[in-house]
Amino acid sequence: MTALALAAKNAARLMPRLSTDEKNRCLNAMANALEAQSQAIQDANAKDLETAREMDLSQAMIDRLLLDEQRVAGMAQGLREVAELPDPVGRVLEETDRPSGLKLKKVTCPIGVVVMIYESRPNVTADAAGLCFKSGNATILRGGKEALNSNQIIARLMVEAGQSACEHFPSEAIQVVPTTDRAAIPELLALTELVDLCIPRGGEGLIRAVAECSRVPVIKHYKGICSVY
Repeated sequence: MTALALAAKNAARLMPRLSTDEKNRCLNAMANALEAQSQAIQDANAKDLETAREMDLSQAMIDRLLLDEQRVAGMAQGLREVAELPDPVGRVLEETDRPSGLKLKKVTCPIGVVVMIYESRPNVTADAAGLCFKSGNATILRGGKEALNSNQIIARLMVEAGQSACEHFPSEAIQVVPTTDRAAIPELLALTELVDLCIPRGGEGLIRAVAECSRVPVIKHYKGICSVY
C-alpha cells in the first residue's frame, strides 16, 4: 500500500502541469475509450458477475454490479459532462489588500491524494476518477471485491486514454487497489504523509468502519444526510 500511495503522491505533484484544456481533452479521450472498449468492459464484468453468483449475493447486489452497453455509455457520458464543468482549480475566492500594501488572495487548489472506497457499483470507478482528475487530484480506488475485474479495466482504459491524449499525463493519477484483502484499507488509511483524504460511498456499516480505522480525514455521511463541499 505504501508503494501505491507514494506513486499517487508523486502523480498529484505532477497534476498542476496539466492545463484546463489538457484535462478536458483527457476526459473526452477517456469517454471515447470506454465506449470503444465497451465489449471488453462487459467481458471483464461477466467474470465479476460469475463471482458474485458464487458468493450468493442478492439479486439487487448483482444488478448494481452489472455493466451493460447502456451503463458503459452512461459512464462515458458522465466523463464528458465532467469535462464541460468549469475547472475548480485556481479560482480566486477572496482578495484582501493589507494596509502594508500586501495583497492576499484565497485561491482554490487540489487536495492531493484522494482515496475513494465504495461498494458494488463499478460505474463509480469512472465517476470518482473523472471528478478527482478534473479537480487536479490523484485518486486511489477501492471498490467491492466482487467488482475487481470491472474496476481494473475501467481504470486501465482511462489511464491509457489520458496518456494518448496528453504526453505528460501522470500514469499513477488513477489507480485501483490491486487486492481484495480487507487489511489493505486500514494500512492505506494509516499513511498520513501520503494520503490526504478518504471519501467512502456506501452503506452505514462501510462508512463507520472506514471512519473508525482511518487516520486521514474522512468525508462521511452515515445515514444519507449530506453537505455540499
